Amino acid sequence: MNTALKRAERAGTDKFAMKRRSLAEAALEAIAERGFARTGLREIAQHSALSHGSLHYYFTDKNDLIAEAVRISKEHPDERYSDILETASTAEELVGRTAERMSVNLDRNSSLHRLWYDLRNQALFESGFGETIEQIEVTLQSAIWDLLTRHAELLGKPCRFDSMLAYSLFDGMIQNALIRHLRGDEDVPERLRQECIALFAASV
Repeated sequence: MNTALKRAERAGTDKFAMKRRSLAEAALEAIAERGFARTGLREIAQHSALSHGSLHYYFTDKNDLIAEAVRISKEHPDERYSDILETASTAEELVGRTAERMSVNLDRNSSLHRLWYDLRNQALFESGFGETIEQIEVTLQSAIWDLLTRHAELLGKPCRFDSMLAYSLFDGMIQNALIRHLRGDEDVPERLRQECIALFAASV
């Protein structure tokens, strides 16, 4: 058991976990801005209002903090589209609203998307947060699959993709759009919206 978890038992798990979460939320912007390679506990403290001592007390190391931060940034992906799933009455409405939301989310939260792909790549080399990445991917895959199966249901047709293929296609689409966006392509939001609509159409 690592030192941070031992402290959690002594201090009270709920209170300790709440403090960890608040620190990770506060550090998230600095982590997203600097990326994995240039981020350590000391650097996060220097580029935020947090103290190095508090970070070191509540997190075992950089990987521990980053795992908590990325978990927060990708929390409850199913809830991002739950209102669409519950209220869209036609396949066209579901696709249009989903495409618009994906486009807006990429445009407004590009730094967090960049952090996600950065950390997912780093998880191939770093074991410290690999399990967190895997857990998040399961929830993301489920969220995409819920949208596609509801779309197929509204059309009265079977979905041509399976869950893994669907996630891989949408993930690749978003990652490529992010790369273009970070390079300054101003047409990315509209192009992503159109690509999303086309991908839904190809799924049935």
